[in-house]
Amino acid sequence: MPADMMAASRCARAFGFALLVTLPLLAGCASVFPDVGPVPATPPVAAKPTPSPLGTPRPYRPRPSETGAIAATPIPATPNPPIVVPPGPADATNAKTAGVAIGPDVAALDVSGDRAKAALTAFRISCPSVQRRADTSGLTQNADWTESCAAAKGWTDSDAAAFFTRYFGTVQIGAGTAFVTGYYEPEIAASRTKSADYDIPIYRRPADLVEADLGLFSDDLKGRKLRGRVEGTNFVRYYDRTAIESGALDGRGLEIAYAADAAEFFFLQIQGSGRLRLPDGKIMRIGYDTQNGRGYVGIGKLLLDRGELQRGQASMQGILDYLRADPVRGAAVMNENPSWVFFRELTGPGPLGALGVPVTGRESVAVDPQYVPLGAPVILSLDRAEPNGLWIAQDTGGAIKGANRFDSFWGAGDEARAIAGGMSGRGSALLLLPRTSIARLFPAP
Repeated sequence: MPADMMAASRCARAFGFALLVTLPLLAGCASVFPDVGPVPATPPVAAKPTPSPLGTPRPYRPRPSETGAIAATPIPATPNPPIVVPPGPADATNAKTAGVAIGPDVAALDVSGDRAKAALTAFRISCPSVQRRADTSGLTQNADWTESCAAAKGWTDSDAAAFFTRYFGTVQIGAGTAFVTGYYEPEIAASRTKSADYDIPIYRRPADLVEADLGLFSDDLKGRKLRGRVEGTNFVRYYDRTAIESGALDGRGLEIAYAADAAEFFFLQIQGSGRLRLPDGKIMRIGYDTQNGRGYVGIGKLLLDRGELQRGQASMQGILDYLRADPVRGAAVMNENPSWVFFRELTGPGPLGALGVPVTGRESVAVDPQYVPLGAPVILSLDRAEPNGLWIAQDTGGAIKGANRFDSFWGAGDEARAIAGGMSGRGSALLLLPRTSIARLFPAP
């Protein structure tokens, strides 16, 4: 699969929980809802499993991994203030037009210890893709990465901090004020075969889903794409969630598995990749393949705006409980988000990010590639301690848009779910760029 089709918006990515309340998605990432505040965990409510029609969430069947709290207590921290710069243009479309300010020397920042080792490993595996990928941020060129990527191959991990100090300088994009959410790799119950207990189809990419690269038609549209299907001689929008839930893809043999719970699968689509726990206990891993081209609608925000959920209820568990309390009502609410994600089975390392390489828990971050070159190291300094430090930009997400907007990946399991489900940090961000890029952006007088 081409790397530029892996977005979890998915996280996609590249998405995450924040997307349920805020902005549109493509593939994966995000987490807690901005300005909602801490949310107490709500224990799941058990119900007897019964068959359900397509598009209707099945009553909840609790599994051991879901019986604990899904919220983590934030660890407060004091962020470094951003560099004071003049306001950037309101119509900025990438990092270069948003304004770039030179930052402090890497040696003056906290890039030491295990975080630096993990970041060097993540940077190393990103290098082949970074050196091939066109950077739309306006900050780097492919050749800029040659020196650091060559050095990374043989660099000693124990001296990782010296690597970043030697080969990189820092810059701030725009105002430098960062907002960071979180995403993780969820695990849900599913089966490779359909049955009364597993009847929610998980589809592979349909052959009639066409992706049009608009950059082929206009330089002004480089990096932008449309997805749809051909109907006669017309290019039309692809089926939305309601149509798919109503059977638009039935009978094509596109099912790679069947989920037990429509609401859990809905959240997995938001994350963009995940693990399927099969009836025999084995794990099947799936990853984002593409999306139907429809804009993402955050159902959490809809429910808040309508007063059907209060701010203290707008957590992942709170939304799940709402969807399951009345399956017919829950299905109707989920269908208000027209976006649908298609998957493929993963047999190697993963989940895969937008660079086409595996993302790493506590080290990979999703970004807007118009503002952060994929593969670039990022230093976060936030009002939460957990995400502070060095990350590598390896993923994208449909809601991760604009300068200094990041989605941190926390891996799989209950702890990852807890941290990602409560991640909402604000502070400052610095990008690490190759020194060749720095010299071009800030030529000596």
